[in-house]
Amino acid sequence: MKTFTQTLLLMVAGLLWNGLVHAEGNCPPGQYPVGGQGWQGCNPIPGYGNQQQGPQQPAPQWESRWGAIATSTLDGILGVSTDKRSEREASRVAMQDCQSKGGAKCKVDASYDNQCAAVVVGDGGYNVQNASTLDKAVATGTKICRDGGFANCHAYYTACSLPVRIR
Repeated sequence: MKTFTQTLLLMVAGLLWNGLVHAEGNCPPGQYPVGGQGWQGCNPIPGYGNQQQGPQQPAPQWESRWGAIATSTLDGILGVSTDKRSEREASRVAMQDCQSKGGAKCKVDASYDNQCAAVVVGDGGYNVQNASTLDKAVATGTKICRDGGFANCHAYYTACSLPVRIR
């Protein structure tokens, strides 16, 4: 009976001792010790803490937006549209805008999506440029105007049709 009691006490002591054991190498929670032979460090436990993260948000979705510029050069009329869902719609609205202002021979000079556009005019000519920003569109248009030998080059019209976040 004495042997049984000693064995039982030894087992209980072993269980209690197990509860007092700390992480080896003084690693913080979620890491385990690595190294040896005089150097030691801690590495993260793969997958530790993933349960604490909530579900990831879905990636944002963007919808393109279109703009267009129509002109009637004989009349000096400008028709525009911005923020349309398709190139076809943007061109149609720009043509209607040009014609409603009295343009006799309107034509679409440019259509652009998810960008900005500028109409740059100088004495005796104009050009239409599109780019990722208004500044770039105006700078390119102004350079083309000046390189073409025109004086008094300046931005006559600028607009952007940028994508819209739908989710």
